[in-house]
Amino acid sequence: MRKTNAVRLLDQWGIRYKLSGYSVDANDLAAETVAAKIGLPPEQVFKTLVARGDRIGIFMAVIPGNQELNLKALAHVAGEKKVELVAVKELQALTGYIRGGVTALAAKREFPVYVDETIELFDVISISAGVRGLQVLLAPADYLRATKGKLAALSQPKL
Repeated sequence: MRKTNAVRLLDQWGIRYKLSGYSVDANDLAAETVAAKIGLPPEQVFKTLVARGDRIGIFMAVIPGNQELNLKALAHVAGEKKVELVAVKELQALTGYIRGGVTALAAKREFPVYVDETIELFDVISISAGVRGLQVLLAPADYLRATKGKLAALSQPKL
């Protein structure tokens, strides 16, 4: 498995991790599908969403794969009046990553990262390694340290 920028960053920080590859279906990039392919419950596979606020601009929200983002909660914790998700077509220009491979690790720029507090429920979580088809498994505390992530209640059940 090739090393991505996200994995190189973990190496620089001296963070222990495990890589897990899976076959990619470009028509189904859902976190639940990734979770099934790597053998973890979807609430343990975290997805990274990119949002734009009306004041500070771009930031990232990291939530469990089986949940959806609560935009009001994100706006509140980020100190924004209004927050919206960034269009898929803008992702690569902003972060260097494509949909299904977005991670808060080693993005083009360092963005503020807000992480759903449920991350602390697990010994190990899975996040994208920065490419489709490769996940990083690591300890939540290490992920929070490497991303400078701030914990908050950000997710809600999917409707």
